[in-house]
Amino acid sequence: MGRSQSLPRGGDPRFGPDADDSGCPMLHVDMDAFFASVEVRRRPELRGRPVVVGGIGPRGVVSSASYEARRYGVRSAMPTMRARALCPQAVLLPPDFTAYSAASRAVMQIFRDVTPLVEPLSLDEAFLDVAGARRLFGPPSAIARLIRERVATEQSLTCSVGVASSKFVAKLGSTRAKPDGLLVVPAARVLDFLHPLPVSALWGVGERSADTLRRLGLTTVGDLAQAPYGMLRQALGDAAARHLHDLAWGRDPRRVTPEHVEKSIGAEVTFDVDVADPEEIRHALLGLAEKVGARLRRAGQVGRTVALKVRLEDFRTVSRSRTLDVPTDVGREMFDTAWALYTALDPGEPIRLVGVRAEGLSAARETPRQLALGAPERGWREAEAAADAAAARFGRSVIGPASLLRVREQRPDENQRRP
Repeated sequence: MGRSQSLPRGGDPRFGPDADDSGCPMLHVDMDAFFASVEVRRRPELRGRPVVVGGIGPRGVVSSASYEARRYGVRSAMPTMRARALCPQAVLLPPDFTAYSAASRAVMQIFRDVTPLVEPLSLDEAFLDVAGARRLFGPPSAIARLIRERVATEQSLTCSVGVASSKFVAKLGSTRAKPDGLLVVPAARVLDFLHPLPVSALWGVGERSADTLRRLGLTTVGDLAQAPYGMLRQALGDAAARHLHDLAWGRDPRRVTPEHVEKSIGAEVTFDVDVADPEEIRHALLGLAEKVGARLRRAGQVGRTVALKVRLEDFRTVSRSRTLDVPTDVGREMFDTAWALYTALDPGEPIRLVGVRAEGLSAARETPRQLALGAPERGWREAEAAADAAAARFGRSVIGPASLLRVREQRPDENQRRP
């Protein structure tokens, strides 16, 4: 189910904070307008005003909108210019992911104080299995209230919680409880909850598949549940038909998986104006590679493959990748590879977006590094580690990729000895 999925809010006494929660060990906790709420927390004068967090350039996209802004139709993933047109009085702020990550860590620690079975989905949401926490904290609905109270009192933020027998239904419950609410879906009433919902509420149903289902006369989850399986398979394919049929009958056997292993780490930038200047693109690639390197080191990971993403002015997207001899977490090494990929690609036309990604990740502590013949004993890794320490103390803005680029271009001999 997409982040923009909207479900009707409460009102049915069968599903609410006081409904029967026996057989409902699964919680889905979703922070309310998380990025915008963190901004309001540190700027109390913005409370009650429409706040939009996102890119401020002409091609910026909304990352988060306060509920005051949502009343005007502003939504996540909407172009910022559209949000401005809908709500001219909105306060538009650039994202500060350092602040959001810090708030997320604090919130996730509250969850882990209750149960070790926490599966983060992103910075602002997670699944919790609280079956083993009942003896200490009481039934699932009481645990949900405890979490909401701690998040509010300790972090001055609000969250919505769905309590159910499965992940899928718990997530639907938290969506229906928003904002700042709690909803329990009793195990015995899962189908009563699911079947009146639109088919778009099911995970995996996007606009195209929703249109396909509507053409078959299937507009609700109940319609899909009662449809002949052969018809679903013919329209959607065997795997999708089986997946949606199971969800429509409330079948979701997935367990909470505490350890989330990243498959890749990347960063990208959309230019305000299409760019053709190779030096500007080179500078952007260097900044992106250094950002990816910092994220890898923070996660204790190294990547074996460097991938380049380029979106051209006509919206065509081209990707290239190269596997390294030795996995790395060094931004400069990834930049060298990404720049080589870009020059080999030679798009020959302006580009809208460029991105760098590290793939084939493994734990840095378990991956031996090989010192290249003739390379200095201390080099870019130590320089970037020092930059990490400076950024942690003074902020990432004090470190600029342009200075590194100029050093390498203008003084290669000295740079070879001491970057």
